[in-house]
Amino acid sequence: MGNHLCPTWIGYLLLSPFRKLLENPYKMLGRFVSPGMTVLEPGCAMGFFTLPLAKMVGSNGRVIAVEIQDKMLEVLRRRAKKAGVLDRIELRLANEQSLGVDDLREKVDFAAALHVVHEVSEQACFLKEIWNSLKPGGMLLVIEPKHHVSRKNFARSLAWADKIGFRKQNLSGKFGDRSALLLRPDR
Repeated sequence: MGNHLCPTWIGYLLLSPFRKLLENPYKMLGRFVSPGMTVLEPGCAMGFFTLPLAKMVGSNGRVIAVEIQDKMLEVLRRRAKKAGVLDRIELRLANEQSLGVDDLREKVDFAAALHVVHEVSEQACFLKEIWNSLKPGGMLLVIEPKHHVSRKNFARSLAWADKIGFRKQNLSGKFGDRSALLLRPDR
């Protein structure tokens, strides 16, 4: 699914504790995620958001963390084990063509595509796979870095989401102008 892959060494920088000052996972995702949920996180890297998500879903929930780089998943596995949440996280290695989530059809409550859509060459396919995995009424939060993604390119991504059937919802808070909360409507 990759067009531009984040180098593995940057994955370590993304784990910086200082990042929490700008992007606190609990403040960003806490209102969308609750205990017992199934959460899909494509492009999880080394788990900056994954570990907090695993804590938010609790012992009865799960996080499906998808990454195209095995090295990122190796580091995430070690971090999750150390944090005591590995049993709540399912690690999946994606490939150039697919996230590999066909078995999750309508099983996911919430998906978080954080700083990843711009790295995908086939955004329509990527968004369709997420759509298929979401339960009716499920939500997808998309956040893109404005220093990498122009308004025009972000609008293009949202146009793909709209064609697939997602409906944009109001998103209040400090998410920036390259963010959207997308709903898979009930039937």
